[in-house]
Amino acid sequence: MARTPRLEDFARIEVVRAKLHGLHVTGADLDYHGSITLDPDHCDAVGLLPMEFVEVWNKHSGARLQTYVIHGKRGSRCCVLNGAAARTCQRGDAVIIVAKVLLPMDQAGLPRPRVAIFDQDNHITDLLEYRAGRDDAGRPTFRTVKLRAMRTRKKQR
Repeated sequence: MARTPRLEDFARIEVVRAKLHGLHVTGADLDYHGSITLDPDHCDAVGLLPMEFVEVWNKHSGARLQTYVIHGKRGSRCCVLNGAAARTCQRGDAVIIVAKVLLPMDQAGLPRPRVAIFDQDNHITDLLEYRAGRDDAGRPTFRTVKLRAMRTRKKQR
């Protein structure tokens, strides 16, 4: 006799795949044809890919948008909102950029998203990993693991 399908057999859940937290907007280009331009070093730190869709959450205004990543100049520490997205942020606004992945419910705890934390000058100060799972009783668990602390560079005078 065939087993009766359960909701868990079909359900999918979106979970965080990568995150840039507290990156500061360095520019906006209304006339560019869309996207967010990011320093490839920042993308590499957490695994963001060019052309990947991301959500951008402005910590100052509360604005939220979805766009895709393009790479700027490596080492530039840039974060430039382009096209219509340029109207949602001001230079200096802190943003959170999140990439997500859609997984079967039973695999929701498998990804270990990397999270880069930034200072005012867009230097990475910490690199973290989110770890979700289940305890022995089957209850969801979550913890943040610091992978490495980065030295904050002093402004040169």
